[in-house]
Amino acid sequence: MTTYGLLIFDVAEELDFAGPWEVFTTSAILRGGADTALLVAEHPDPVRCSKGMCVGPDRTLGDHPPLDVLLVPGGRGAREIEAHNPAVTGWIAETAAQASWVMSVCTGAFLLHAAGPARGRRVATHWKYEDALEARGDVTIVRDARYVVDENLLTTQGVSAGIDGALWLVGRLHGRDHARAVRREIQYDPAPPYLADEPLP
Repeated sequence: MTTYGLLIFDVAEELDFAGPWEVFTTSAILRGGADTALLVAEHPDPVRCSKGMCVGPDRTLGDHPPLDVLLVPGGRGAREIEAHNPAVTGWIAETAAQASWVMSVCTGAFLLHAAGPARGRRVATHWKYEDALEARGDVTIVRDARYVVDENLLTTQGVSAGIDGALWLVGRLHGRDHARAVRREIQYDPAPPYLADEPLP
C-alpha cells in the first residue's frame, strides 16, 4: 500500500497538485483501492488556490498517517509565502525524512529548498524561475528535462510536467506496465495545438 500526501496551501497552482492527484488516484483504483491519496494543509479550512479554486484538505499537518510519497506544488504561495512559514517548512523537513519519495512540481522546488530536501541536489523547476532558484544557492538546476530524479527526490518543471513526473513515479513504485495502464486510463497523450512547427491552415 502506498500513501500519497499532497500539500496544499493558499495560492498554490491548481494543476500542480490536481494533475498528480489524478495519476495517483487512478493508480489506486487500478490497484483495487490498495493505495490512498490525501490532501494535507496547515489548517482544516479550505484554501484558495492561484486561479481561484477553493479546495478543502483531508488532513492537517499534525493529523495524518505516515506518508510514503510527499508532493509539494508550486505557485506564488510556495515561492513567496510558505517558504517563509516555519510551520510548513518544518513539517516538510520532518515528513521528507520519513517518506520514501519526495516530489515537487513547478516552483514547489522553492519550498523544498527552503525546507532543506532540495539543498545540494539536482532539481527542475518552472523555466521562468530557474535563475531565481539557482540564486538561492546550494542547488543545481537542470534546465532541459521535464522531471529530474536525484536519489529519492523527484522534481518537475512547470505545471503540466507534474503529470509526467507522477506517471514516472507510479511506474517506479508499481511497474512500467501499471504506469502505462494509468496513462491510458486518463487518456494522457499530449498533442498540443499551435506548435511552432505546425503548418498554418
